[in-house]
Amino acid sequence: MSDVAFSRASLSEAELPPYPGIGLEAITLVVDASAAQAALADLLAARVIGFDTESKPTFLKGEASTGPHLVQLATDRHTWLFPIVRGRSVAELKAVLESPDLLKVGFGLGNDHSALKSRLDIEVRNVLDLGEILRGPAHRGTVGAKVAVAHFFGQKLQKSKKIGTSNWSAARLNERQVLYAANDAHVALQVYYAWQASRRAALPA
Repeated sequence: MSDVAFSRASLSEAELPPYPGIGLEAITLVVDASAAQAALADLLAARVIGFDTESKPTFLKGEASTGPHLVQLATDRHTWLFPIVRGRSVAELKAVLESPDLLKVGFGLGNDHSALKSRLDIEVRNVLDLGEILRGPAHRGTVGAKVAVAHFFGQKLQKSKKIGTSNWSAARLNERQVLYAANDAHVALQVYYAWQASRRAALPA
């Protein structure tokens, strides 16, 4: 991990208190024009936001993904979930993701760029993949959100595999899906802040 050293295995297996995450009261599903405008104003007023996407999983060999089916964007106090529905405008989502002045941070964003470009014609700009930047030169692969949360906060990020591989293209997402998706974006922003603070603390006085 750049600027800090840690053992991924020990952090993943440690008995830690749960990461509290963001609650339902601070999450909005963007399903109409009013919510889209509110999301646009809130997100563009920020300097940096958390970013993630979810896609309905594929199970058959050779089956092509039709995702992303949900895009999650988070400020400090609120997370906005954009269901991708055919025929619905993505103008506000495009304005946020293509803004060169707004930094978007997240984990494992490698496939998101191409999927958003090919399906929605959105060219994501100014993105930082925390999984890449935190791994450091001595590690292979990328650092995940669970390990980063354990390292920076001493807490355990609960991530259900069942929810993560659920149907994200469903017309109505359930409460567990909403919380899972929102926290993926929101926790990335919190890790980014913690990482920046650790870098500043390491600078000579």
